[in-house]
Amino acid sequence: MYFDDVYRYLLSLSGSESVAEELTSETFFRAMDALDHFRGECSVRVWLCQIAKNLYYSQLRREKRLAPLEDCRIAEERHEEELEDHSEAARIQELLHALREPYKEVFMWRVYGEKSFRDIGALFGKTENWACVTYHRAKRMIREGLEDD
Repeated sequence: MYFDDVYRYLLSLSGSESVAEELTSETFFRAMDALDHFRGECSVRVWLCQIAKNLYYSQLRREKRLAPLEDCRIAEERHEEELEDHSEAARIQELLHALREPYKEVFMWRVYGEKSFRDIGALFGKTENWACVTYHRAKRMIREGLEDD
């Protein structure tokens, strides 16, 4: 039921289909082991995505890298087709990956994960309003970065 949501979230984080597939499987394996510990304080979807996010960051730490260059290149290529100006697409990608947390992650949840502000807020243990404000601040930071160019 939640496989596609978890997969799309991991794909938006990593930009790699193979990484997203591998970590999605691992997410459900870990969730099955930890099912007794699920307290029901958030939706199952949010809980699964938290597990997925932790697995992704653990993998990055193991590989001792913060922004995988190949994954960034794949994400950039995916968005080139949607944007008329390739240089602008590349610049948006650079600006997105340069955002501080939680702005980067909230923006990615909203745009790539197509999540509601309520779900994003729950993921962070915050309010729906916090998620909305954080998203719009991230969007403004990207827009200002483009204007600076």
